[in-house]
Amino acid sequence: MKVENLEKNVQKPTGRNAEKSYDELSKGLKWLLLILASIGSSIIYAPAYLKAVFYDPLQQALGVTNTELGAVFGAYAITALICYLPSGIIADKVRMRTLSSVGFISTAILTFVYAALPSIEVLYVIFVLMGVTTILIWWGVRYKLVRLVSKEDEYPKRIGLSYGLYGVAGLLIGFVSTAIVAAVGENLGLGVSVYLGFLGAIILALGILSLIFIPKFKGEIKTGGGFNLSEFVSALKSPVVWLAAISLFFVYFFYTGVTYTTPYLTGILGASLVVTTVIANIRNYGITLLSGPIFGVIANKLKPSLVIVAGSLVFCVALAALIFLPQIPAMIVVAAVLIILLGFIANGAFGVVSAQLTEGHVPLHYFGAATGILSIIGFLPDTFSSIWFGAIMDAQSDAAGVVAASAYEQIFLLLIAAAVLAAIFSLVLFLYIKRNKARLAAAEAEQVAANKNQ
Repeated sequence: MKVENLEKNVQKPTGRNAEKSYDELSKGLKWLLLILASIGSSIIYAPAYLKAVFYDPLQQALGVTNTELGAVFGAYAITALICYLPSGIIADKVRMRTLSSVGFISTAILTFVYAALPSIEVLYVIFVLMGVTTILIWWGVRYKLVRLVSKEDEYPKRIGLSYGLYGVAGLLIGFVSTAIVAAVGENLGLGVSVYLGFLGAIILALGILSLIFIPKFKGEIKTGGGFNLSEFVSALKSPVVWLAAISLFFVYFFYTGVTYTTPYLTGILGASLVVTTVIANIRNYGITLLSGPIFGVIANKLKPSLVIVAGSLVFCVALAALIFLPQIPAMIVVAAVLIILLGFIANGAFGVVSAQLTEGHVPLHYFGAATGILSIIGFLPDTFSSIWFGAIMDAQSDAAGVVAASAYEQIFLLLIAAAVLAAIFSLVLFLYIKRNKARLAAAEAEQVAANKNQ
């Protein structure tokens, strides 16, 4: 039999098993997958970061101290830190359909167990496993899936839209959390369980949708390579990478630390749980709709490093104002404005901090390794800050567990110190790039030329 006849007799995969390129996807499916990746990136992390919105109810419902609550989250953060680098390799070796569905469904199962408000020992297991399901398995899905449903020249617009959808999803689940808090009243354990059950159901639905609608993409599996040690060594030798990573470390420190304004509102200023939940959701999610685009536009016109310097200093002033604000219920509205402003600045600075790599002309051939180093160093505060702040709160609590105002003041002063250091390292980065601009640009251009000739 002739070769051409053999080829005719070979049946190509059809339906869900057929590999599809960008051009073969319908417009509706492209939008569905963009929405799936975007809202998923907001909701899949909500159970692990629940204390950012539901701090007091969560602590009381679980029956743990502030230190223990911080330590449980620290276990998640340490697991996540270990998983950041390999997650990128896995995203190049495993199909998006598999990673997305398995990541969502396994996280949903863990969330349902979490909703039962288990013992502290079981919580540690849940949070370590969530570090695996949300980071090792799912971390690489969002950006790669958005890339696969975008043309090369429209990716920046699509990823910007993705951040907007992220904020919308966060706001919507925030409204649900507020409604649950208002409905259950003093029964905090029931409120936390219902909310976690709701999150688990949404995450499970996203997993099923991933299994049904994400196709097999042409070219999504990287056949060669993997972790490239020489690229990692090149990134480690770059002063730009190190300065950007240290800058991210301090930006992320105050970005996550601002969540402690939530228990401050209820415990010190006497705001109701409903009011505090609304403000926390606006600070965490609603403000993302504005801060990311605004900081991005300013960073494009100026320099990301200078935007971080200015933003960090404004953050210091706003947080200092909150510290000196009279601690009476009449100041709740003023405090709410300051807290939302703090969230706006923290979200905006965090959103543009990685752009310091492109500002410093980090070559494309080790850009991936550079972002991996950025993640490892930059997200380190998650491994210790919650434990540290929890210990501060427990050490300055009375017999009834009421935290003194001095504990929050101490935490806020640490956040101000972090913001000052973020400004200093970003300024040093700006000056380094300015002094070595020609050399850095030439090295990048040389690498681009080399890639074209390959």
